[in-house]
Parts: sequence; structure tokens; C-alpha cells
Amino acid sequence: MFLFKQPTRDNLRQFLETQRNLPFSYAEVGASQSVPPRGYIIDHNRVVLGHGQDVFTRAVAVLHRWAMFDIGWVSLCWPDASIEVGTVVGVLARLPGCWSLNACRIVYLVDEDGPVRRYGFAYGTLPEHAERGEERFLIEWNRHDDTVSYDLLAFSQPNQLLVRLGFPVARLLQKRFAQASKQAMLRSVGSKVVRETI
Repeated sequence: MFLFKQPTRDNLRQFLETQRNLPFSYAEVGASQSVPPRGYIIDHNRVVLGHGQDVFTRAVAVLHRWAMFDIGWVSLCWPDASIEVGTVVGVLARLPGCWSLNACRIVYLVDEDGPVRRYGFAYGTLPEHAERGEERFLIEWNRHDDTVSYDLLAFSQPNQLLVRLGFPVARLLQKRFAQASKQAMLRSVGSKVVRETI
């Protein structure tokens, strides 16, 4: 949903309430767990946050605070939302001349132990989202080399006419979000060195 003025908290609550029980806006729900579906744009970004269990623990904690959205031009409605299947959140982005308000619902959680410890979740778009698809936010601790990474995987297509018409701008914003999200996680975890792997 595109707006010409910043929505109030009441506007945001009402928007999320209208989206809460609606179906996902795409058919391939959960597909970011394996191979993303054909016909979508795939964005895969990854950054090394540091090394060791302490970094992994901090990264999981900041993921729970939705720190990956602490990027200035994007706000999460609401940052105290619990990370559990079914939670609905809004993503409010300040764009030149307007605001973009989008709703998503958490599809699945990841909590795997083994040679690579993985923790995270994915959310999928709801009908009023500008795009349709899924985005996965994952913390990985590779115990072989002790690296801890933030991994961001998304598949998407335009869901609204305005996004189709402004497709190059939409792609630029998606790429901008991915870069800013990685930087936000590095800041929040307290990492000093940036090493991007994808």
C-alpha cells in the first residue's frame, strides 16, 4: 500500500488487523526452505558477523529484536512482535514522496543443530504487500571454521501495478534493503570486520 503521508499508529494497527487473517499472496509458501521457485527474482545475501558461540548467541538475540530492520528508512511494526509462526508484521518504508506499507506473516522457523547451527525464520507476503514472495532471515554458525553469518534469502515478484511500472526502482530498493540489513546486523552484533560471502 502506498501512502502520501506517514500513517499513524492507529492506521498501522488497523492495516495489520485487516491483513491478519488473509491468505498469503503467493502459492509457493515455505519454498525458501529449499530451492526457490521458478519465475521469481531471487536475492541471496550473506555477511560474516564474527566467530564463535558468543557471536552466534548475540546474533540470535538481535534477530529476535528485528535488528535487521534498524536501517533508518524502514520501520518494523512492531519491533516487539514475537518470532513465531503466524505472527503478522508490517514493514513501513519511507520513499521519495510517499510511504510504502506492507504486511507479512511468519511462515516457518528454523532451529537446527549440527555441524552448522542454524536459527531464523521466514515470512511471506500478504495481499496488500507491494511484492509477493518470501524472505528468510537466518543466523548460521559453521562449527568447522567457527564463522557466524547472517544469511538473507528472498524470492519475489511485483504484486501491484505501481511496482511493475517502477520495476527498476523496486529492484534498487530491494538491493538497498539487503545491504542496509547486513550492516544493521553487523552493528547490532558489534562486529568490526565486514566479510561478505554472497
